[in-house]
Amino acid sequence: MPILFVAGYLFLALAHEASGALMRTLLQLWVLGWVGAYLVYCWVKGGQTLAMRAWRLRVQTLDGQPVGLRRALVRYVSAVVGLLACAAGFLWALLDRDRQCLHDRIAGTRVVTAE
Repeated sequence: MPILFVAGYLFLALAHEASGALMRTLLQLWVLGWVGAYLVYCWVKGGQTLAMRAWRLRVQTLDGQPVGLRRALVRYVSAVVGLLACAAGFLWALLDRDRQCLHDRIAGTRVVTAE
């Protein structure tokens, strides 16, 4: 993801270093924020990231409507929490009857094939 390189470069340009525990933590939070901004923007704007376009996938609400800002933020935050919990939020899809990840269940969204 080029956003990771850009965010990392901007951080290092502003902070001039990323050594030490505090600076590494700040760098990780900075990158997490930029990645979140990218994903939320893409989901709200058109329901797809660049990778989702390549795979012909789209995020939408359960009733087929576009994802709003609040729902996209909830989806992103719950996906991060699910990932930090040993990827349990993503492994949830293996047990879910509709094969949805936990963050999609929480946010009321689903990933569908785009036309």
